[in-house]
Amino acid sequence: MDLRDLYQELILDHGRHPRNFHTLEHPTCSVEGYNPLCGDHFTVHVEVHDGVIQEVAFEGGGCAISTASASLMTQAMKGMSVQDARILFEKFHHLVTGERLRDEELPEEPHLGKLEVLAGVREFPTRVKCATLAWHTLNAALDKRSEPVTTE
Repeated sequence: MDLRDLYQELILDHGRHPRNFHTLEHPTCSVEGYNPLCGDHFTVHVEVHDGVIQEVAFEGGGCAISTASASLMTQAMKGMSVQDARILFEKFHHLVTGERLRDEELPEEPHLGKLEVLAGVREFPTRVKCATLAWHTLNAALDKRSEPVTTE
């Protein structure tokens, strides 16, 4: 199976059956994110204790790419330190935008893992905002910002 097939399979699976798609009972912060270009709209909930993401979930609606990206993000972030979550955000953002990083710019850990299949999004510039919406929204939640996040 090549990367394109894996990309399609993963997007379809997480788009149809998103993981961590619910609210949290006691979130540390919840932030709304909206992509006015295509109508994707999510609320990301995060519960952080002692600098570690204990729980992360999302709700709302969007295209298959935004839903799959949010689902994969919540799986990757659960149990991660806030510091590592910010590093993973940077790595993911560079992956889907196609921007190159010098090796010394970010530490090796954490690895992107399954998230690497979303690299295919960079071939469709209009879909990059779909793939990064939940990520920018989580970043705002980690900063405990309350204003909605928009991709515009």
